[in-house]
Amino acid sequence: MILLAESGSTKTSWIGIAETNIRFETKGINPYYQSVAEITELLKPHFAHHLTQAVHQVFYYGTGITDPEKGKNLEKAVQDALGYSVPVQAESDVIAAARSLFGDKEGIACIMGTGSNSCFWDGTKISFQVPPLGFWLGDEGSGGYLGKSLVLAYLHEKLPAELREKFIQKHTALGRLDILQKAYKDAKPNTYFASYATFCSENKEHPFIAGLIEANFSLFFELYLSRYPMLKDSSLGFVGSIAHYFKADLEKIALVHGIKTICVVQKPIDGLLKYHQE
Repeated sequence: MILLAESGSTKTSWIGIAETNIRFETKGINPYYQSVAEITELLKPHFAHHLTQAVHQVFYYGTGITDPEKGKNLEKAVQDALGYSVPVQAESDVIAAARSLFGDKEGIACIMGTGSNSCFWDGTKISFQVPPLGFWLGDEGSGGYLGKSLVLAYLHEKLPAELREKFIQKHTALGRLDILQKAYKDAKPNTYFASYATFCSENKEHPFIAGLIEANFSLFFELYLSRYPMLKDSSLGFVGSIAHYFKADLEKIALVHGIKTICVVQKPIDGLLKYHQE
């Protein structure tokens, strides 16, 4: 069996490629924030339950694979969770987006999920990239950035009265110290803030929320995509829940920047399955 994984910080999709494919999901994995032991503990019960055949090869794509060391940590965690040694090829989530969207053709692949990223894919490799800066210094366009913008508006008491009331009804009255704990002490602050993007989706017709969404996507185009010299001549694709649920808003911002057509895929795992089966 070949085991294929596509992971963000919020959830991970797995497919065991066999005569009858096995699909399951786990919580998100991010070796930038999680130790080998933590990832192993997360995966072990799911592997024991779902993987009834021996795994001979693992293709893993995920956020947090920022350097060879993170890839090796992920490789060890997967092997420890399986209980035996197996080749593990760990690649970044932006390569997952590129292969899922374009396969062996070229294009600009973007991620808009819990976090954000982008690259120019030449059909075989990343040949140009505006480097991402992670949650605290970047992630414009993402659910984490959008949720952070909403929470900041709440803390600064800039939410219109009717929105503030809705926000408190949904999330209770959040205290400043509670939010600071989540932001600076708890694990995965990006996932915490991204959870508030749902409120934006539910209230996106409100002018204030519409402004937050527009600013979020505009920053992604201005800070990242505008620096791709091949932007106007390339196919442009997006993967991730934020791109999916805010597709109409994203298309409007793309049009402002002269892009008439974009491709949006919510879950790249199916495109990756096709890529590895061809």
